[in-house]
Amino acid sequence: MVIIDVQERLLPVIANNKSIVKHSKLLLRCAQVLSIPVKYTEQYPKGLGPTVSDISDLLPPETPRFEKVHFSCYDEPGFIDFLGNERRQIVLAGIETHICILATTLDLLKEGYQVVVALEAVGSRQEEHNLAALKAASQCGALVLPTESIVYQWLNVSGTPEFKEMLPYFKEQ
Repeated sequence: MVIIDVQERLLPVIANNKSIVKHSKLLLRCAQVLSIPVKYTEQYPKGLGPTVSDISDLLPPETPRFEKVHFSCYDEPGFIDFLGNERRQIVLAGIETHICILATTLDLLKEGYQVVVALEAVGSRQEEHNLAALKAASQCGALVLPTESIVYQWLNVSGTPEFKEMLPYFKEQ
């Protein structure tokens, strides 16, 4: 899972920003319960600030962070090494959908990755830009899924200790 650019100076101007944080946190919690690798990026943090504390406080201190200036994470030198080659499916959350999420999605698809975009955990300043980018990503082969669908796909079965650990978070939704 990669969380893209959910930063202090950018998040407040994003439509549905509270939902983006809420759903990103649900994905993060499930990823931690299931030991799914999580990484995050920051676009020009000197200007846009660090990742918002609601997200960064949930990240273990050793969580890999990648600083970038390219809109597509893939175009940033070193990103493929940062991403690693242990997984071919990448779940994306973050902002902005029509810029960094879409550009990264298209590049990852071109390189043979399966890309899953978490529907409520991405956003843009204008909702119509978000919707257009989600449609384009889907038409190009990305899976655009509700966050809850991603979590349940990860969990796979009810009744497990991991499922029970996630129950309180489902009730928050």
